[in-house]
Amino acid sequence: FNVLWGDMSLIGPRPDVATLSSYKSWQRRRFDVRPGITGLWQVRGKNETTFEQMMRYDSQYVDNHSLWFDAQILARTVPTVFGQLFSRR
Repeated sequence: FNVLWGDMSLIGPRPDVATLSSYKSWQRRRFDVRPGITGLWQVRGKNETTFEQMMRYDSQYVDNHSLWFDAQILARTVPTVFGQLFSRR
């Protein structure tokens, strides 16, 4: 519903619960785009990255934000999710 209402996008940095003041200035760039259901961090090893790396992925997304980049991330999301589901069994 959040995507339909325009509060979120399909692709973008994950929404966060931390306050804006808790981020370093370079990390605040993640707020330049709408938060997304999936993003670069999710398809590049979500559970194996540090907070710092997650912020770098978010910055990379902001720098390269385009319909083509979104399509690439979306295409990688499905196999990533299924891979995580089956690796837990």
